[in-house]
Amino acid sequence: MRPGMNAILGPTGSGKSSLLDILAARKDPSGLEGQVLIDGAPQPPNFKYISGYVVQDDVVMGTLTVRENFQFSAALRLPRSIRNKEKNERIDQVMKELGLTKVADSKVGTMLIRGVSGGERKRTNIGMELIIDPSLLFLDEPTTGLDASTALAVLLLLQRMSRKGKTIIFSIHQPRYSIFKLFDSLTLLASGRLVFHGPAKEALDYFSGLGHSCELFNNPADFFLDIINGDSTAVNAHKVIDFDPELALDSSALKKETTIADNLAEEYSKSTYHSEMMSELKKLSQGKVGNSASVSRKITYATSFFHQLKWVTKRSVKNHLRSPQASIAQVLVVLLLGLVLGIIFFGVPDDLAGIQNRAGAMFFLTNIQCFSSLSIVQLFIIEKKIFIHEYISGYYRVSSYFLAKLFVDLIPMRAVPSIVLATTTYFLIGFKLQPVAFFITLLTLVQVSITAASLGLAVAIGQDIIAVANLYLNVIFILMIIFSGLLVNLPSVVSWLAWLKYFSIARYSFTALQLNEFVGLNFCNSSESVFTTHGNSCSVHPEFIT
Repeated sequence: MRPGMNAILGPTGSGKSSLLDILAARKDPSGLEGQVLIDGAPQPPNFKYISGYVVQDDVVMGTLTVRENFQFSAALRLPRSIRNKEKNERIDQVMKELGLTKVADSKVGTMLIRGVSGGERKRTNIGMELIIDPSLLFLDEPTTGLDASTALAVLLLLQRMSRKGKTIIFSIHQPRYSIFKLFDSLTLLASGRLVFHGPAKEALDYFSGLGHSCELFNNPADFFLDIINGDSTAVNAHKVIDFDPELALDSSALKKETTIADNLAEEYSKSTYHSEMMSELKKLSQGKVGNSASVSRKITYATSFFHQLKWVTKRSVKNHLRSPQASIAQVLVVLLLGLVLGIIFFGVPDDLAGIQNRAGAMFFLTNIQCFSSLSIVQLFIIEKKIFIHEYISGYYRVSSYFLAKLFVDLIPMRAVPSIVLATTTYFLIGFKLQPVAFFITLLTLVQVSITAASLGLAVAIGQDIIAVANLYLNVIFILMIIFSGLLVNLPSVVSWLAWLKYFSIARYSFTALQLNEFVGLNFCNSSESVFTTHGNSCSVHPEFIT
């Protein structure tokens, strides 16, 4: 595939995206054979970080402006040796080439924020990759979701880029004729088989030589798909056998015939296009023995860990500030629950009922903090596509992203609700009126929230469906609550299950809150099995606090 417009065409399920991912070194190399050569040499270890790859779905942060998205890409994908002035000049140049100057300071847009148009959004996706000025650009169905006119504008932009010596390789599904005319090279796939690879202008003549003639005014792209699918009058060379009930049981009539894809692939293997291609590949691959797929998996980054942490944190802060609905809802829900909890356990007395109410309130405070962390699952899964693309493209390390999300999520979604909950309930319930005790309670609830949120991120990483991730987390939290120390006597649990208590977030929190509250308080009741008399007062035995 030479500099120019290299199109990969085929029906759904033909293997277009798989081939594109293999060429771009974004496919798991296990089970693959052969080599991918760049200018006759094996792929360099950092190939997928120096080439551009535009995925089919939008992978830009909708709450940021077009310019801010470009700045994020430039800050993390360009070496720090390049000055900020030069980076900004490159950003301005890319926006000018893409026709995005007028919307440079407009937000890309989300479900709640009105943003730029679909074509401008797609060009923003492309611009994020052009910041590093790659000589090789991959695109997975760049016209998906665009109207015919906008799709043509995007392909014309790619053609202008290819005329500057860039190699543009893209998969595409059913392009219109005005788009098909822009192709320099055409690769046709059918059921994972190569049925044509050569100059796009010569494809019609090639199939005409096989007996497949394109009807007048028919779109060549549609014509090729009709041939591959075998559902067109153009496929006049294929036999049509009428069904005869009398011959249905005849074994000779049930002979297995090769599929259309196999026939087309076999015809192509006999063509001059195939022989010329194989001859050229043999010359290029001489001396290049081995599988280059394994070395292409090496991860390299243009910037340091702390630089990545800074920029991901900065973007996450902007995202929260410009989309505060989740944070506000979290605080309001926690405030409401805190008021309800405070009213139910209002003014706990210093007797046996007071002990029960205090323990119950602490138990519910811990559970509220655990289950309120479920919100982080949805926030992460929504951004998961962006994260996967940026990580594979070498924007940042996983650790940088995880810590940035945790730090930014800590203040608006974890610390603030915990402070609101503790402040609302502590004085209404009537816990120990000591500053140190209050701040220990506050710190404990914040730590529970952070730990539960971290667990939520860990579960969300392996799931694409929010409902499934929430289900898994609910099961985990319920098990943790059972082993918290209130619902079951932990020393009585069978030995082969007792170890689960050490993985219970609720147990550590519940125990800390009890020790913080009960130690030093005096209670009066007639139960000598629970209380010990000290003059005119009685206190709880320490062994009853577990």
